[in-house]
Parts: sequence; C-alpha cells; structure tokens
Amino acid sequence: MELSPLTALSPADGRYAGKADSLRPIFSEYGLIRHRVIVELTWLDTLTGNAIPDIPQVDTAARERLAAIGENFDVQAAEQVKQIEATTNHDVKAIEYYLREQIKADADLKSLSEFIHFACTSEDINNLCYSLALLRAREEVLLPMLDQLIDGLRELALRYADAGMLARTHGQPATPTTLGKEMAIFVNRLQQQRNVFAQISLLGKLNGAVGNYNAHTVAYPEVDWPGVCREAVEKLGLQFNPLTTQIEPHDCIAEYNHALMRINTIVMDAARDIWGYISLGYFKQRAVDTEVGSSTMPHKVNPIDFENAEGNLGIANATLDHLAGKLPISRWQRDLTDSTALRNLGVGFAHTVIAWQAFEKGLGKLEANPQVLARDLSEAWEVLAEPVQTVMRRHGIEEPYEKLKKLTRGKPITKDVLHDFIRQLELPEATKEKLLNLRPEDYLGHAITLAQSVAKAR
Repeated sequence: MELSPLTALSPADGRYAGKADSLRPIFSEYGLIRHRVIVELTWLDTLTGNAIPDIPQVDTAARERLAAIGENFDVQAAEQVKQIEATTNHDVKAIEYYLREQIKADADLKSLSEFIHFACTSEDINNLCYSLALLRAREEVLLPMLDQLIDGLRELALRYADAGMLARTHGQPATPTTLGKEMAIFVNRLQQQRNVFAQISLLGKLNGAVGNYNAHTVAYPEVDWPGVCREAVEKLGLQFNPLTTQIEPHDCIAEYNHALMRINTIVMDAARDIWGYISLGYFKQRAVDTEVGSSTMPHKVNPIDFENAEGNLGIANATLDHLAGKLPISRWQRDLTDSTALRNLGVGFAHTVIAWQAFEKGLGKLEANPQVLARDLSEAWEVLAEPVQTVMRRHGIEEPYEKLKKLTRGKPITKDVLHDFIRQLELPEATKEKLLNLRPEDYLGHAITLAQSVAKAR
C-alpha cells in the first residue's frame, strides 16, 4: 500500500501530519542525513584549518564551497545518499562516499578526500547529529511555540485579572480567587520551566572508537587532538564532552527530555483545570458554525482541544520518559540499543507540538461567563467563615475556628445566617460593620494584582 497521510501508521505522519511539519526537516531520515553531512564537513574544515601535516590547507573560497555542500543539501541529495547506502549497507559510510563524489570535480577540495571521516567512528558523527537536531528543535520550533502558548495564557490572565471566581479545594467551595490569577499561576510555572529548558547544554564528543583518540594519536602523535576535536564540536554550537566511551552518554538528552516533560505536565494540568472551568460554566467556548460537537446532541460545544492536548501530552511524555531512562545506559564501551531508540526522538516532540497547538487553539475559543462566576460566588456565603474567624482571632475571641466550624461545616449557609452570627460577636462596631459589608465577590485578597504581575514576566 502506498504511504500517505491516510495510510501512515502514526497519526503524527497521518491525521496530524500538518501540525508536525516544522519538525520534519530536523528529525526525519532526511534531517538525520543532512546533519551527518554537516558534521562531516565541519570536521573536515576543522582539520584543514589546524596545520596538521599531510592534510592539505585550502583557501577561504574552497572552504566556503565545502560548507555550501551542507547548506544546499536537500531531499534529492539525501536520496543519492540512500542509493549509496543500498550498496554499502552502512548509513554513515554512505555519507563519506557521497562527500567524496561531491568534491572529486573540485581541484582544490579533491585532495581532501582521504581525510573525510578521518579517525572517526560512526558514533562520533551520530552523537553530534542528534545534539544538533535537539539544538535546532529547541531554537526553531519548541521555544517559539512555547512562548506563544505562554503568551496565550498571559493574555487570559490579564483579561480576567479581576473576574472573581469561587475557588475549589478538594472540589469543594473555597476562598475566592480570580479567573485571571488561576491562569497567571500557569504562566509563572511555565515561564520558570521554559527558562530551565532553554539553558540546558547539549553535548558532543569526537574522540574515536572508545573515547581515547587512539587512531588520531597513532597517526599524528604531536597534535593536540582534544583541542582540535573540541574546536570542531564547539563550531557546531555544542558543548564538548571530553570523557566518554564510544558513545556520548546522552545524559544531556535525558535532562532535555525531563525538562520538556515538566513543561508538558504543567500544560496538561492547565488543560484539565480549564476543562473543569468549562464544565462549571466559568468559561464559555466560542462556537464555530461549521463544527459539530456531537453526532447526536446538536447543542454540544465540547472542550475537545484541551482533551486532544491532554491525550497527546501523555503520549509525548511516555516517549520522552522512555528515552530519558534508556539512552544514558549502555553496556561497557557501547551497545547498539541507543541507535534505534534515538531514531524515535522526533516522536515525543511531534506529539508535544501537536498537543501545544491544540491547547493554544482551545485558548483562542475561551470567554469568561461573568453571570455564572457571579452566581456561584453569591451562593457561597460559607467561604466568609474564614475572614470572620480570622478577625475574631485578632480581637481575642476564644475558639473562633471551632465556633465557625459548628456554624458552617457541612451546612448550607446564607447571608442572613452568617450576619446573625456576626451581630452577636463582641467586636468593635466598625469592625463588625466591615464584616457585615463583606461579600464573597469582594473577598479576593491580592488576587487581582497577582494576576496582573505576569504582564512583566518573560
């Protein structure tokens, strides 16, 4: 059967294919091959620039032509590499042969042919490829999308900073807050984790078959190979790892995945809370005329965007967690279990961006329902037991908590019941009058200013 979005096994390449497009140039087979080409060319360029005996030095123009092979590498070029691989049955060796073919007609570069992949094991190339992919994914896709999602929540926080809302702890009526302040909490949490994620260093190694520069040193013992290899790794924008086995141990990938998992967990928490607020009627969803909420109940406008986000975040985190736990473990100097696992890095990120887009789409449909917010607050006089007993404490009235507990716990409390209680208290008249004038919708503490504080975040 011909492969298409309709026949793809994964919804990331099928139903949701368009939502994951930004990751395809990075984590696809084409992306992996292109990154290998860039790494090989960077290594070759570094060798030519270090005055190593027998390695020809080429001028700036020739080095620019060398770099252009990677810059202009496209899907058609990747297909040429795959054709070579069909003969070599080795993916990294196919890159070496491809590059030899590309420079053979260039008089200046042809002399470099035998130094392509010099002293390298395949893992020298591959570990750098995956770190490059993670670097690109973070800078080009994940951080811009996350910033946009955070901004969507920030806009809600500011718009509804003063929209009083009955809080619910343990699902029961609790001290009032504002709808905006509850959104601001997620802005703050996500901003903190976003900053952590942005700072994670991505490491790379280029030190040979078991990490000792064995082949490098036997060929050119006089060369500072750790220094040369560090230069090449840092040219790629990565941090040099000087002490490894055959493989870079992937601890940085685990750290990267765990940071992203924390972000996803916070987004999932927000999706569930917003789903609940929609269910309570605190949020309305703008209906789209052409959409259908139910195949049999025409009135429904379901919170499907937040449900879609939650489902995809679960798949994303399961994949990211597996890789974070698997990749840093390798038998002795290396086994091959990381190889096939690494090819699935894009899966976790694909479901992450699918989820984030669904969540953001859902945010765009939300409108507060002031009537429902006000109604719930107006019917929750029991929440004022907290300020009443706190004022009683200030004025030295004995057992204030116990007296309010006896009055309110598990009982329907009306304004009249609470006011009768307040009038009997031995309090200064001004204080008593202040309590009698307090309404649930006024009992917001610093919620409004806390919500507004996220305007300066970032």
